[in-house]
Amino acid sequence: MQIIYMYKQFQTTPQNTLFSRLEEQLDRKHPLYILSNKIHWDVFETEFSRHYHAKKGRPCKSIRLMVGLLILKHLRNLSDESVVLQWTENAYYQYFCGMDAFSIASPCEASELVHFRNRIGEEGIELILKESILINNDDDDDNNHIGFIDSTVQEKNITYPTDSKLAKKIIAKCKKIAEEYSLPLRQSYTRMLKKLYRDQRFRNHPKNKKRALRADRKLKTIAGRLVRELERNLIAKDVFNEFKKTIELFKSVLTQKRDSKKKYYSLHEPEVECISKGKEHKKYEFGNKVSIVRTAGGLIIGAKSFRNEYDGHTIDASLEQVEKLTGKRPDVLAGDRGYRGQKTSGTTKILIPDAPKKSDSYYQKRKKHQLFCKRAGIEPTIGHLKSDYRLGRNFYKGVFGDAINVMLAAIAYNFKRAMRVLFELFSFLQKVRSVCLV
Repeated sequence: MQIIYMYKQFQTTPQNTLFSRLEEQLDRKHPLYILSNKIHWDVFETEFSRHYHAKKGRPCKSIRLMVGLLILKHLRNLSDESVVLQWTENAYYQYFCGMDAFSIASPCEASELVHFRNRIGEEGIELILKESILINNDDDDDNNHIGFIDSTVQEKNITYPTDSKLAKKIIAKCKKIAEEYSLPLRQSYTRMLKKLYRDQRFRNHPKNKKRALRADRKLKTIAGRLVRELERNLIAKDVFNEFKKTIELFKSVLTQKRDSKKKYYSLHEPEVECISKGKEHKKYEFGNKVSIVRTAGGLIIGAKSFRNEYDGHTIDASLEQVEKLTGKRPDVLAGDRGYRGQKTSGTTKILIPDAPKKSDSYYQKRKKHQLFCKRAGIEPTIGHLKSDYRLGRNFYKGVFGDAINVMLAAIAYNFKRAMRVLFELFSFLQKVRSVCLV
């Protein structure tokens, strides 16, 4: 059942109070304070109000509050629960979200952030990304004609998939469904499963290897029996249609082989792909591929999610997103050798490192070398996105979650960049002012 929320215009003028307002109590040199006054919050208010009903439903939370919490979550690398809890303790968080006075009450339930993300969708997250780019464009206009592109893997929040792990989960889910609908089970296999789990331990020891493999096969057999029995009982009780997709997923997992075309690596995230990027320390990663486009000045102007496409096939879609967000395309886009095969995309010239031509002058060779040295700067950018802004582990559900997590990470990166630039500018102006007064 979907809850209907009524849009309510929140008061933006300061209320009369006997005490000093929150704005007067804070340090005006704090980066969050400066950033909150630079963001155009009215854009979000105008755009997102159409997702609410004009007259029906309970009054919604402030749009600025919800957008501010989303930004702070990725800016500070927090979970939904943590950012809501820290909001009640941090005056700068509250000012950033539009509060006039300090409040000890919780701003919202953590689950309301989930509903808000689903309500505004990918277009809403793209609008926030566009705003993060506009704030930074004042000092980055000179670098926008050159872009750098690279791809990475956005790992999903799943365990390393093995046949035995998936079989265990299928057995547990079958038992749970049977218990929920009071369906009979000929055998629970509780005692047998306990013995099989013991046999699977220490499988790398030479004496235990055969025993562990035998236990794996037996576990898969038991899972197949429970799935077939559950299917018969659900059909007999006329509730099979509710679990049709689940049963088909269970069967596909149990019948898939090493060389199967479409493989499933998780029951709760069946869209996960197995991606091999040739890394020495991590041969396989389970998630999806994302493409990052960055300017020479360090601003992320494109962040798009894909499944497991070849890097060269992601260029056109990535540049379309860049054009949508910035209104123009870079004249030159430099990538690594993974993007070989495409020379142009629209008006953009694609460059990759290659052997120097005999016809190139020393100046041309030097300019190419400098360009690809600058291109390497996108690698630490991706590292910061993963370690600091929640790109390293994606906790959002489904394909939609894959699409918004990378954009939210880029939003946090751009706003953090803006905070640093604005703070340096503010400090410089303060020094100039003090010198002039002297």
